[in-house]
Amino acid sequence: MKKSMLFKRMSLLVAVLLLAMVLTGCATTTTTSAETTDATGSSWSMLIIMVVMIAVFYFLLIRPENKRKKQQQEMRNELAVGDTVTTIGGIVGKIVSVKDNFIVFETGEDRVRIQVAKWAISTKGKATQEENQ
Repeated sequence: MKKSMLFKRMSLLVAVLLLAMVLTGCATTTTTSAETTDATGSSWSMLIIMVVMIAVFYFLLIRPENKRKKQQQEMRNELAVGDTVTTIGGIVGKIVSVKDNFIVFETGEDRVRIQVAKWAISTKGKATQEENQ
């Protein structure tokens, strides 16, 4: 995941947490006797805010990461002889053979063959330029 996207999600999460603290009164340090008598109402509101926070955390951070991992695994399982791949180290080549956990590919016209683990394959297709940041 890009650092900027992760930063945006984390800042949104912090903003929601601060909003929840303000709404439930957790941000204030002084309490009065009227506030202590309404303890059951504030405990329910705090519980609701915590559930909302967990849901936001799940939908903004955990779910997209699991989806990305699943897409990467499907891409690695569908690799076939003749596909052009890029490794996580930036080596580009054409697949010569595919085994259960390893892939052998040729890099360029000199026909150098390199064996790598399947998890080391980053993208399928030739990477012509860096992703926009």
